Amino acid sequence: MTGTTGTTGTADTTGAARPVRPAHALLADGRTVEIRPARPEDRTGVEGLYERMSPENLRLRFFGSGSELGRQAARRVCGPPRPGSLALLALHEGRPVGIAEYEGEEDGSGNGDGDGGGGAGRTAEVALAVTDEFHHRGVGTLLLEHLVHAARAAGVTAFTAGALADNHAMQKVFADLGLHTTRRYDSGEVRWAIRLDPDEHYLTAVDERARTADAASLRPLLRPRSLVVVGAGGPEGTAGRAVLRNLRRAGFTGRLLAVAPGARSVEGVPAHPSVTALPKAPELAVLALPAHEVPETAEQCGRTGVRALAVLGPRLDAGQGAALLAACRRHGMRLLGPHSLGAANTEDDIRLAAVLTAALPAAGAGRAGVAVQSGGVGAALLGGLARLGIGVSTFAALGDKYDVSGNDMLRWWEGDGRTDLALLHLESFGNPRAFSRVARRVARRMPVLTVDAGRSEAGRRAAAAHTAAASAPAMTRRALFTQAGVIATRGIGELLDTAALLHSQPLPTGTRVAVVSNATGAGVLAADACAEAGLTLPRLPDSLTAELLGIPPDGAVASPGNPVDTGTAGGPGPAECAGRLAGYGGVDAVLAVLVPTAPADGSGEDCEAAVRELLRTARAHPWRTVVAVLPGQAERVRLLRSGDGTALPAYAEPQDAARALAHAAERAHWLGRPPGAVPELSGVDTEAARALVGAFLADHPGGGLLGPRDRARLLDHYGIPRLPQAWAGDEDAAARAADRLAAQGGGRVALKAHWPGLRDRSEEDATALDLQGEDRVRAAWRELSVRLDGAMTGALVQPMARRGTEVVAGVVQDEVFGPLVLFGPGGTAADLLADHAARLAPLTDRDVHDLITAPRCAPLLLGRRGAPVDLEALEQILLRLSRMACDLPELAEAHLGPVIARPDGATAVDTRVRLLPGRAHDPHLRRLR
Repeated sequence: MTGTTGTTGTADTTGAARPVRPAHALLADGRTVEIRPARPEDRTGVEGLYERMSPENLRLRFFGSGSELGRQAARRVCGPPRPGSLALLALHEGRPVGIAEYEGEEDGSGNGDGDGGGGAGRTAEVALAVTDEFHHRGVGTLLLEHLVHAARAAGVTAFTAGALADNHAMQKVFADLGLHTTRRYDSGEVRWAIRLDPDEHYLTAVDERARTADAASLRPLLRPRSLVVVGAGGPEGTAGRAVLRNLRRAGFTGRLLAVAPGARSVEGVPAHPSVTALPKAPELAVLALPAHEVPETAEQCGRTGVRALAVLGPRLDAGQGAALLAACRRHGMRLLGPHSLGAANTEDDIRLAAVLTAALPAAGAGRAGVAVQSGGVGAALLGGLARLGIGVSTFAALGDKYDVSGNDMLRWWEGDGRTDLALLHLESFGNPRAFSRVARRVARRMPVLTVDAGRSEAGRRAAAAHTAAASAPAMTRRALFTQAGVIATRGIGELLDTAALLHSQPLPTGTRVAVVSNATGAGVLAADACAEAGLTLPRLPDSLTAELLGIPPDGAVASPGNPVDTGTAGGPGPAECAGRLAGYGGVDAVLAVLVPTAPADGSGEDCEAAVRELLRTARAHPWRTVVAVLPGQAERVRLLRSGDGTALPAYAEPQDAARALAHAAERAHWLGRPPGAVPELSGVDTEAARALVGAFLADHPGGGLLGPRDRARLLDHYGIPRLPQAWAGDEDAAARAADRLAAQGGGRVALKAHWPGLRDRSEEDATALDLQGEDRVRAAWRELSVRLDGAMTGALVQPMARRGTEVVAGVVQDEVFGPLVLFGPGGTAADLLADHAARLAPLTDRDVHDLITAPRCAPLLLGRRGAPVDLEALEQILLRLSRMACDLPELAEAHLGPVIARPDGATAVDTRVRLLPGRAHDPHLRRLR
C-alpha cells in the first residue's frame, strides 16, 4: 500500500459520509477487543503498536526496515480524512494491538492490478499489521472482516494486497478468510486480489471463527476454575448466601471465595471485605447486590482481572445497565444477565451450581442443555427434567441478555462434547439471523426445542415489559423457527412432553400412527388427537387386523382396525398388539392406550403388566417409535424405564402424546431434506438498483413511496416480470398509450390513477378496468378526475392481464429480524383465507418451495382443476424479491399484488414500494451486543 488515511466514515451510494460505528468482538482466545476507526488522538498509540513489533515483522509489513516507517504510518493513519480510505484499529483495554486499512484505487478499472479480483466496481488496496504479542489470536482476521463490511457499504467490490513471498502468516490470513481470492507471484512479492461478495463459504468460515471465540470466552463463565460470590453476607435467605450454599451443596471443584464486609467466613467459605481485597482474581464473579451497587462492583471486578460476571438480583435502570455493560466491554468480561437466575454445569470435574433455584441439577452425565430468559421458566424446566430423569449438562438463565444469549449457548453446546438436547426459552432476539444460522447448524446434530412465547398481542406486550426488548410478531418467529429446524412448542408442558419422547425414542420416519387401546372410547379420543396434530391413521390390512383381534382366518373383519380395540377381543392384549404393530412396516409409530379396567376377557392383564410388555416391545423394536397413554397416571408425562435402560414416554392425555409425536415427525422430515441453497440469479443489476434508491432518498430524505416509473425500473433491475405500462400525464397521452397497449390485453386496457403518497388504489376507487376504444379511455379519465376531486396527477395505462390464479407476494423489513418475504392467496380469497406464509430472507430453494406449498391456496396452484400454474415462475419472483430486500436495506416494504400465475408464467399486475433511510447491517459480522 502506498499510503492511506484514517477516516471515521465511508461513502454510501449517494456519496454522503456514513459513520462506521465502534464495536466489540471476541478474539480466538476469548478476549475482547474494540474495533473502531482510527482517530487523530490515536497517533501515539499507533506509534506504540509499531514500536512493539519486531524488526522482522516491521520488514514484512513495510517491505523495509527502520523505526521511522512506523511513525510515518501513524501520521498517515491518524491524519486528516481522505475520501475512499479507511483505517480500523483493534484495541485491547484501550491500547491498539492491530490495524487494518484500505485506500481506494484511482484507476476505476474494477480489477486492481489486472489479476482478476474485482470484476466491475471499485477496488481498494488493503494492508494489515498486528503487534507481536497478539499474533495467532485472530486479530488480523477479525479486523479484515470488519474492513470488508465497511468497504462493501462504501461500494468497494474488491481488495488488492501485496505481501513479501516469505510472509507466510499474512498469506495464510488472506487464504483462510473465506472470500474468493486469486494470487500471483512477482519478483519476490505475492499480489492478492480478494472479491468482497460474501458467499456461503465465507459465512461458514466466519461461523467457525465465531464458535471458537465464543467457546473460549464462555469457559470462565461455564467452566470456571475459581469463583467469588459478591454479596454473600446478610441474613439467612438472601440471594448471595443462597448461591453460596448451592455451590457448596453441589461440590464446586474450584477455588471458592466470598465478598461479605464484616464477615470472616460465610457458609464455611472464606470471606473478604471487597473484590479488590481478594488474594487472587477469580475467573467468575457472581454479583448478588442491590442494583445501584452493580456498576461500580463490575468495574472493580474488571480492574482485578475477573473474566466473567453473572449478575443476579433486580433489573437495572438504563443508566446502571449502560455502566455495567461498559465495564464489561472495557475489561473484556462476558456477562450473564443482569436479572439472571445464574448458571450451572454438572460435569463431575466442575460441579458448578451458581443458581438461585431450590432444586439443583444432578452432577454426572447430563445431556440436556437449558437456556432461559425467565427465571421462573428455568426453575420449572429444571424441575420437570428432574422428574423425568433427564440430566442437565449446562443451565444458563440469560435474564435481560445484555451479552450472553441463546446464540452463545447453542455454540457452547455444539462443541462441549456432552449436550445432545437443547431446550430454550427466548422472549426476544438480539440477532435473529445469526440465531437462525447457528440453530440451523446445531439442529442437524441435536434437537433444539423452544417455548414459542408471546404468540398473542397481550403476550408480546408482557414479554416486552419483562425483558425490556421488543418481542417479535408470531408470524416472524414461526418463520425463524421453521427455517432453522427449531421445534416450537406452546408451553413448558408441551416442551417437556416432546423432550421426553426425543430423549427416549427414535424419530418416526413419517406421520403414520397405529393406535391400540383396551377401551373403545379411549381409542377414539386418541385417534382424534392424532388427526388434530396432523398425523394419519392408515388402514391396516385385513389379515393383520384379524390376527390382532383374535378372529379366525376365515372370519370377517368389520372395521379398518385402526384404532385397534382389544377391549372385547379374545385375542392378544393391547401391549402384545403394540408389539406386533411395531413390527409392521406400514406404520411409523405405535401409540398404546392402556386404561385401568376390570378384565372382561379373563386374560388377567393389568396396566402394570402391560407397561412391562410395552417396554419389552420398545426393546425388541429399537427402530420403531412407541409411546404410551396411561389416563390414570397423576403426572402429565413420565418416562417408563426397564432395568436395561430401555425407556418410553407415558402421557396422561392422548393430545399430549399426539403433539409430541407430531413434533418428532416434523423433525425427522426436516432432517431428511437437504439444507437448501440460495440460488444464483441472472439478470440482476444491483448497482443500478442502489443508484435508483440513492437518488430517490437524496430527493426525499425522509423516505416515501416510489412513483410508478421508478417502481417499474426497480422491478426490471431484479428481473421481476410485470405488466407493460405507460405513464400518462393527461387525457390525450392516456388515449395514445391505450392505443399502443390494447393489443397486449385482448383489446382492453386499465387506467390507474396516481398521485404522490397513494398507498392503496382499490380503497380510493382509483381504477377503471376493461376499457376498449379511445372514447371509453377518455371518458374514464374524466370520471376519475371528477371522482378524485383533482388529486390525480397522472395515471398508468396497462393492458388487461390475462386470467389466472391471483396471489400476492411481498417483503417487509423487520427492525430486528431484517427482511421477511410473504406469500399467499390474492383477490377475494385473501380475505376469506387470511393465510399468508412468511420466511426470512435470503431465501433458499427449499424456502421458496415451502412458501408456495404452505398457504391454503396451494391446491389451486398445483392444479386442482385444469393445468397447474408455473411454479418455477412464482419461485423466481420470490427469490428475486428476497435478493432485492437483502441488497437494499432501505427497502421498507414491497408489495406485488395481485400476481397473476398461469401455466405459462407469472406477472405482477400492481406494485407498491416504500423506501426509508437505512444503513447496511451484516447480521453475520462478528461483534458483541
